[in-house]
Amino acid sequence: MTQHRKGLVLDFGGVLTTPLLPAALAFEEREQLAEGTLLTGLYLNPEGIRLTEELERGTLTQTQWNEAAGELLGIRPDNLMGRIFADLRPEPSVIAAAAAARRAGVKVGILSNSVGLSPWNLYDGYEVEELYDAVVLSEVHGTRKPDPEMFRIVLTELGLTAEECVFVDDTEQYLPPAAELGFATVHAVDPAKTVAALEGLLGTSLTGKDPDRVTP
Repeated sequence: MTQHRKGLVLDFGGVLTTPLLPAALAFEEREQLAEGTLLTGLYLNPEGIRLTEELERGTLTQTQWNEAAGELLGIRPDNLMGRIFADLRPEPSVIAAAAAARRAGVKVGILSNSVGLSPWNLYDGYEVEELYDAVVLSEVHGTRKPDPEMFRIVLTELGLTAEECVFVDDTEQYLPPAAELGFATVHAVDPAKTVAALEGLLGTSLTGKDPDRVTP
């Protein structure tokens, strides 16, 4: 007998939004930067990694990050984070699946390595406080994925164990730490495949308007 999970924990950027990489590439094109400038400067450069991790933990403000990252990349810093991700849009199929899961009785939370809330707020317009059962942003708690504490916080807020939940992220390196805690994991690389995987793990249709839970 299949034991279906009754909790769903979703990353935000790249899961509930369109992918991050195309937005970053579009920014490089607008700024007339060589392709890969952001990846090299912010995610392969030790100083860029340090700045981003401090931002995610809330020890650096977004404005401070904008200034430091702008200097690192040699570009103007004003609203840099907002400019980098200006092309991000909601991912409707996954958002709809999350809503369908809640209607079927699944508790749904967001677990996000945040990027500061001002001057640009990644979560604006998504009604996260109204549409999800828990919203855990790294900067609020002073920790970040893949730290185990980050996962424990969202489990506490949902009132569930890891063994009762599915965790979805577009960053593959965050999945093994979650699996070690007991989560079922889904690597979000394609929205349709993500939704299909979740239907199997949660035991409910996530594409209809009024899904009914499948009896185990």
